[in-house]
Amino acid sequence: HGECIFIHIGQAGVQIGNACWEPYCLEYGIQPDVQPSDKTIGRGDDSFNIFFSETDTDKHVPRAVLVGLEPRVIDEVHTGPYRQLFHPEQLVTGKEDAANNYACGCYTIGKEIIGLVLDQIQKPADQCTGLQGFVVFHSFGGTGSGFTSLLMGCLQGKKSKLEFSTYIALQVSTDAGRNFHIECPTYTNLNHLITR
Repeated sequence: HGECIFIHIGQAGVQIGNACWEPYCLEYGIQPDVQPSDKTIGRGDDSFNIFFSETDTDKHVPRAVLVGLEPRVIDEVHTGPYRQLFHPEQLVTGKEDAANNYACGCYTIGKEIIGLVLDQIQKPADQCTGLQGFVVFHSFGGTGSGFTSLLMGCLQGKKSKLEFSTYIALQVSTDAGRNFHIECPTYTNLNHLITR
């Protein structure tokens, strides 16, 4: 069994990461202070090592990087119950939100931090003995779609990638109407926008 690196991008991706690492920790006996509840945890357990790496101080940290183009969503991780779980280098933020704009996430604001994000992904990759690939969580918004597209282009051909993508609920979100001047957005409108 090889290791996987989990990449959580944008508001939805980071919120999913914030929610899913808690049950992973519970399943593998990792406490909120990143100490194992039992000193035998992780020893010889291949499935444990897919998710976590052990530090020099016997802490177990996720093989994960969380990325937000603006700090607000990452700040939620800093104040959450598992705030000690992620090393500060695993939490990458920019200074400006992509504002539900693919082009900002891919071509302008995202380009400002892509080098830093790739460096932070490389660190856990270097610690792996048999990296299998990347598991990417994101939505189709500005950062979630634009920055993810930029990152996937940089990771192309490196390893396998598995994406978990979240789509907007057109009944709830007003972004399509506001940004694209579509009065009553439908899935047909959304599919047309995605194919462009």
